[in-house]
Amino acid sequence: MPLSIIILAAGRGVRMCSNKPKVLHLLAGKPLLEHVFRQAENLAPAEIFCVVGHEQNQIKEALGHYPVNWIVQAEQRGTGHAVMQVLPVLNPEHQVLVLYGDVPLIQSDTLQKQLATLHDHVLSLLVATVVNPEGLGRIVRESTGKLSRVVEEKDAAPEEKKIREINTGVLAAQPGVLQRWLPCVTAQNNQHEYYLPDVINLAAQAGESVATCVASAEKEVLGVNNRLQLASLERVYQKNLAEKLLLSGVSLADPSRLDVRGELQVAEDVHIESNVLFEGHVSLGAGTQIGPNNYIRETQIAKNVVIKANCVIEGALIEEGCVVGPFARIRPGTVLKKQAHIGNFVEVKKTIVGEKSKANHLSYLGDAIIGRGVNVGAGTITCNYDGVNKYQTMIEDGVFIGSNTSLVAPIRIGMNATIGAGSTVTKEVPGDVLTVARGRQVNIPGWKRKTSTKKGDA
Repeated sequence: MPLSIIILAAGRGVRMCSNKPKVLHLLAGKPLLEHVFRQAENLAPAEIFCVVGHEQNQIKEALGHYPVNWIVQAEQRGTGHAVMQVLPVLNPEHQVLVLYGDVPLIQSDTLQKQLATLHDHVLSLLVATVVNPEGLGRIVRESTGKLSRVVEEKDAAPEEKKIREINTGVLAAQPGVLQRWLPCVTAQNNQHEYYLPDVINLAAQAGESVATCVASAEKEVLGVNNRLQLASLERVYQKNLAEKLLLSGVSLADPSRLDVRGELQVAEDVHIESNVLFEGHVSLGAGTQIGPNNYIRETQIAKNVVIKANCVIEGALIEEGCVVGPFARIRPGTVLKKQAHIGNFVEVKKTIVGEKSKANHLSYLGDAIIGRGVNVGAGTITCNYDGVNKYQTMIEDGVFIGSNTSLVAPIRIGMNATIGAGSTVTKEVPGDVLTVARGRQVNIPGWKRKTSTKKGDA
């Protein structure tokens, strides 16, 4: 049966103490609402509606690429009122599922299970039993175990507040049920709001068959109301991911010190040390070793690569058998071919480093194409910028570049050439030659440095 999903995201989130809408705060590098969108898409619905209100333009700008229908709730008067805004455009022949933009860990498997209960019931409510139900609606049951009603905490009697089974708010309904019962909901409660769970109460009182579906885990239905809860959910998310990685054949030196803020694809026998941060789309090939304190973003790393400690790697392609670091910076547009070595305090930007080529110390390589088997000495730089334009340096196979060399682009260094240490090279170098481009040394006797006349200078 076709499914329509309604996601509620209109609240301001006052307790976040932020000008940004609550649903745009990040969990694992993505807005809270994006996590819910992704789980909703896994259910292959016919349509998704997202109800927005506070700072709606910010939300649409951040997530406008998702194929959702935006519905505006101009005045926030409760969850029932939010869903009412969708009723005029809601297909009465579709099943309906209501989700929340600030409950990011809900899983599509759980939602599938809940939707399955609609085969025998008109409504289904996702519930959970929690250690601390404070602030949450309670499930009141008859002595037979049948659901009697849902009561919000502010409207609950003292005995009802002791109940630990809570309403998660996630509601599934047969076609036409919300259109039937939602207009009957009133705001006669302590908050003067239209509660969506009152649909459950009205249907139950009318003798309709209402199901409850138990969430697979409490952490799935945890919501975010403040930054403390957001930080707590971040740890839950990272712990879940770490467990999945460990079970898939990845070694983590300390699972509690892993941060993945995006999509991480990892092959077997990868080892990841402590305090590694992954952002965006990152893939790690089999047998790759990631040292401690690394930041890796939007990068593909092939098998048997070693990334030593304290590197920053962004937007790169690193092929099989490379060694990077420690303390290396690999900037966007860099390709390291098989078995290339980039060592300590080397920065590489928009450069192809050829197979088995090495730059092991204290160099800058920008806008360059470096061939196979090249040795780049310590202190070498490509002078690629004249203050206005960038130029390319081409270094062919087998070149040896001595330490402290400046290559002034645009320039080409021919195959198997050797550049003497300390050279500043400004013209093309043919292959198989030794090039020395140094100024003649001059010693000036009697020359003295300037000294300061200010008191207290040292």
